[in-house]
Formats: sequence, C-alpha cells, structure tokens
Amino acid sequence: MKVLVIGGTGHVGAYLCDILVEHGHEVFVASRGSKELPKGVKGIICDAKNSEELIALRSENFDSVAIFPGCAGTVYDALAGYVNHIIACGSLWMFGTPRIVPTPEISFGECFERSYRLRFADMGRMMADGRSLFSTVMPPNICGAGKIPIDGLGGRDIEVHKAHRRGETVYLPDGPEPLIAPCDAYDIAVLFALCIENPEKSAGQMFNVGPRYALTATQFIQAYADIYHSNIPVEYVSWEKYKNEISPNIAHWWHFYAHMCPDYSKATKLLGFQPKYTAEESMEHAVRWMYDQKLL
Repeated sequence: MKVLVIGGTGHVGAYLCDILVEHGHEVFVASRGSKELPKGVKGIICDAKNSEELIALRSENFDSVAIFPGCAGTVYDALAGYVNHIIACGSLWMFGTPRIVPTPEISFGECFERSYRLRFADMGRMMADGRSLFSTVMPPNICGAGKIPIDGLGGRDIEVHKAHRRGETVYLPDGPEPLIAPCDAYDIAVLFALCIENPEKSAGQMFNVGPRYALTATQFIQAYADIYHSNIPVEYVSWEKYKNEISPNIAHWWHFYAHMCPDYSKATKLLGFQPKYTAEESMEHAVRWMYDQKLL
C-alpha cells in the first residue's frame, strides 16, 4: 500500500512509519522538513494546515493517510475522494467525563477542552461524509520512549520528574482514586497500522487503545518510585486544595479527576489488537529515554 503519514516525525508517527516500512508498504511523510525522517520513508514538504499544499497531493494516489496533529478536518476536506482511507488520532478525553469503566467509545457529554470538543464534532462530520473511508484511534495518556511522560502533577515537566527521582512528597486529591492508563506510543502505532491494513473492517469506527490495565493514582506514583528506585511519600489533600494550590492547571489535574481506562475490546474483536506493554513498562520506556537524552 502507498501510505502518507502526516506527523510521521512525531512521537507516535515515527513508530508507525517503522511498522509500515517493516510490513513492506511504501511510506511517505508529509512535514515542513525541520526534523529527520524515519528510516525507509520518502519525504514530502507540506504544511498540513495549508489546504492548497494538501490539494497538490491528490495526484499522488495514496491508498491511506494517517494524521497525528490536530488538522484532520483540513486534511480530509483536501483529500477526501482522492484517498481510499483516512485515519485520525483523537483522545479518550473527547468522550467527556467517563461514567463507565473501562470506558467504551461513546460520548458522555462535552469534554472540558474546547479544541477537543471541536475536533470530536469534526470527526463525526467526516465519519458521516462518505467520500473516503474514515477511522479514528482514541488513546488515553500517550507514553513511551520519545516524549517526557505524565508526571505526578499531571503535566510533563522534567523538573517534577527530577523531584520524583529525589523522592520528594507527591500530593494527591483525597477521595475515590481515578484510573490512569499511560499507553505506549508503539501500541498506538500498532493499532494505526491495523486500521491501515484492514480498511473495510476499520471504516467508520472509533477505536480505543490503551495498555492491558490501568493504574490507580497511588499505583501510578508507586510505579515511578519503583522506576526511579526512590521512596516517594504520598500525602492526600482536599480537592479544593489540590486544584487551587497543588496543580491549578485543569489540563494537569484532570488526570487525577476523570478516569482514563479505555475499553479496547472493539479493536481486539475487529482487528485483533492486543497491547504489547503494560502502563508500568511504558513509563519505564519513557524514563529510560529521558536518561538517554540526558534530560535526567
């Protein structure tokens, strides 16, 4: 197959390129040319947010297009009808605050984050359009080698990770604990590849992806203690104190408020997907990468 990966120099996209090349596909990466391309792919200089540059790709006759940045609507509108299958990356958060655990691919109300709300609505539009087959992959927290992983404050701050390594106290909100599911970028890429290689089975579907099981917030911190070989004390504070003083950024504290425990059984049933890595293994991969990059 002839496959275009938009975002192929990014975290998940680079893994996808490696998998597709290994499977014998002809892989192209559309980028602005500022990053090194994965091995075995061909580069196309293109701004994925520029409709005219995307329209120029119609003559390339790609079989599939995989999209990782938040520009799926622009890409779809430029290439629909000229590409058989378009697969976009979303987020489990787009379904709103989960009321079922594990969480299936259904809406529970609007997501708190406006850009996610708009992208989710656009995904519904593209799913119903019909000019090209359309699928989405919905990961929880993306982890693994290649990116600073979520930390004990819900962000991706290297200084917080250094504090974890030193064994400094982590504060968590008191009450029922949320579930957190750091998912390895490799496993997300595997599901993308399965969608690409099974267009008729994946068409019109939203697929959750995740690790084999989720962790409670306390288990999540303990996993970092094990990885860093440190003793990280945990103290529990009220929600008011946590949100107002400990971690006031909603994009951070939401990790300790709403469950991220995806039900990926549909991907297993239709495509045979099985995650390779546990949450702890994905976290360890990310920490090892930070050491390799001299970030720690």
